[in-house]
Amino acid sequence: QVQLVESGGGLVQAGGSLKLSCAASGRTFSNYAMGWFRQAPGKEREFVAAISSSGRNTYYADSVKGRATISRDNTKNTVYLQMNGLKPEDTDVYYCAAAPSSYGLTYRASTYAYWGQGTRVCVSS
Repeated sequence: QVQLVESGGGLVQAGGSLKLSCAASGRTFSNYAMGWFRQAPGKEREFVAAISSSGRNTYYADSVKGRATISRDNTKNTVYLQMNGLKPEDTDVYYCAAAPSSYGLTYRASTYAYWGQGTRVCVSS
């Protein structure tokens, strides 16, 4: 089991920035690729970004490319999502997730075995 706890969400004005964190515990963090997803009420969960288990490779959704940076610190068992230039349409609950590294980088939510409870981001116009 891997337990994931997100933090860092909140209310921010359009154009502002937030840095989300996801702390992992349980199994060896460095054995897992990590991803960030987001979901609005009544909508499907949407891929945001992913990072390989080593941190060397990253992958972004087109909707956040150039505005988001995913990173990880395997010594702290934590993955981060820095979001800049936030837009009202970025308003969602953001979830981090862990996938066995054997799957590589993936945008498919079904690949991720473990999920956090989410942190809410609200961007005002």
